[in-house]
Amino acid sequence: MSPRRSRLLAPAVAVAAVAALSLAPTATSALTRASDQDQAAGATTPCAKPTDQESDSSQKYDLTSGDLERSYVLRLPEGYERRDDWPLIVAYHGRGSTGVEVEGFSELSDLPAVVAYPDGAIGTGSGYRKAWQGAPYEAPGVDDVAFTRDLLTAIEADHCIDTTRVYATGKSNGAGLTALLACQLPNTFAAIAPVAPALYPGARVGCEEAPPTPILEIHGVADATIPYAGDPDRDLPAIPAWVQGWADHNGCTASATRTKRDVTTTRWTGCDHDAEVQHVAVDGGGHVWPGGDIYSGGGHVTHTIESATVIWDFFSRHRLTSEG
Repeated sequence: MSPRRSRLLAPAVAVAAVAALSLAPTATSALTRASDQDQAAGATTPCAKPTDQESDSSQKYDLTSGDLERSYVLRLPEGYERRDDWPLIVAYHGRGSTGVEVEGFSELSDLPAVVAYPDGAIGTGSGYRKAWQGAPYEAPGVDDVAFTRDLLTAIEADHCIDTTRVYATGKSNGAGLTALLACQLPNTFAAIAPVAPALYPGARVGCEEAPPTPILEIHGVADATIPYAGDPDRDLPAIPAWVQGWADHNGCTASATRTKRDVTTTRWTGCDHDAEVQHVAVDGGGHVWPGGDIYSGGGHVTHTIESATVIWDFFSRHRLTSEG
């Protein structure tokens, strides 16, 4: 399962400064806090796994999984070679999109982490669009849970990754897959952060038996593709009910809500294993990546928050322990 390098991509453009939600720091302060935490923990050991990919660059790799040729873009942060315990974020695209596109609009590559942007397989329906497991249009016979396991094995074998700080995020169909991974790959991801997730029944398999998992969900209230109020015809749950279900599942005992302009954030705490749940609702927001400066879907894009910053702030509070 050794990955094969395909081509070098240009470094990502720096994140533009925008106003952040009161619950979350700015991107700069989040990065600074992470650096301070690393210094306090004595994280100064250089990376002992050499790679010919340069720091502060993105590169495409190929990987064989389930007898299929798959691909992903891997982003190494600035200063990668100076540390041996980088967090890893896996970001999944929506239906018909690509890993390259997610890197372009998400601004995740500006975070102090290694970021992987995998590509889905061609699903069913018109247009030969790439898709992920868990949706009615998924690629028949393709096991994206197994692919994710193979992807993590390949990356962790060849790169300096802190396996207690592996996270998953994504948009739409890809976000739905992160929900499935929380249930199907327990104790693999320290937290997940689905954005506008397509929560079809296939993305909810096995969740009743899953261990508590920290979850941040971001959704536009005016999302016309994956309605905030749900869609009974497609068996899509109402987003508030789905999030509350996870808060109950995680054993959370307290909640608090704050509103800043068009963004309302609800946070559940007192959860089993500190598996907090957070929900960010964007009033008037569409099927988009909030805060993004590049097109990511239909509808209004708020700049009250920046999704990458909110996600990183959430991820930074969670890591796997011996208890999960």
